[in-house]
Amino acid sequence: MTTLSERPAVQARRLSATLRAYVALTKPRIIELLLVTTLPAMMLASGGLPPWELLLATMAGGTLAAAAANVFNCWYDRDIDRLMHRTERRPLVTGEVAPRAALVFGVVLTVLSVALLYATTTPLAALLAAGAIFYYAVLYTMVFKRYTRRSTEFGGVPGAAPVLIGWAAVTGTLAWPAVVFFGVVFCWQMPHFWALAMRFRADYARADVPMLPVVASPLSVGRQTVLWTWLTVAVSLLLWPVADGFGIGWVYTGAATALGLWFIVEAHRLLRRIRAGAETKPMQLFHISITYMTLLSIAIIVDVLV
Repeated sequence: MTTLSERPAVQARRLSATLRAYVALTKPRIIELLLVTTLPAMMLASGGLPPWELLLATMAGGTLAAAAANVFNCWYDRDIDRLMHRTERRPLVTGEVAPRAALVFGVVLTVLSVALLYATTTPLAALLAAGAIFYYAVLYTMVFKRYTRRSTEFGGVPGAAPVLIGWAAVTGTLAWPAVVFFGVVFCWQMPHFWALAMRFRADYARADVPMLPVVASPLSVGRQTVLWTWLTVAVSLLLWPVADGFGIGWVYTGAATALGLWFIVEAHRLLRRIRAGAETKPMQLFHISITYMTLLSIAIIVDVLV
């Protein structure tokens, strides 16, 4: 039992725990990575810093949209999340959040994100956000993830959507620089997520999720990882010719070349370890991929500003 004087503190702790559980459903670390690509897309579209009101509104709307998609993902995947060590502590698995409450939370986030983007940016940005939520929550989560080894490729579309949303929020249209940057983020997701899936292959196998590292040999995964890494770098170098009029020049191109070589070398190192039968250490490539995308986005920002 608690005394009257202790009850406010207990209630505060319960409220704090509940808030943390709802935040956890949104997968904030994934949202951070998505926003890394939104800002450079907006700056590229505007040729510099966009109005701060537009920047904040787009970032807020994009955050809410990504959060909504992630909540729906957690809601639908709660059956397989309890089977994987990596996800067994998620709030819907532990019972911290009820399934119905999570579903309502996802719907509220969806409405807020689309309404905010529509009211403060452009109709196209709002439409792209709504489409990305639907694609990730329904097509990827309910279909591709469970029934095809190519789920990562299909899932790359909503993962790269923040680029298009950021560009559309500024211009109300789409253009080739946005398409190319979208292509970079799309291609990048294959080596990024396959490295993670290699690390947690046993988890995905236990949950019967046919991720590529579960259904293909390590050598095949390594080769495809190298291929998509090369494609990522190749597409990244296309940004200079198509975005020359938007501020992209030698600063970005030099950085993209150096970062790309680093990324490619690390992908080949992973493949070499697989061929040698050594410890694969896929998380090395996973963490490097995050650094690569972050620094590439910074290079765009710097080149637009200088």
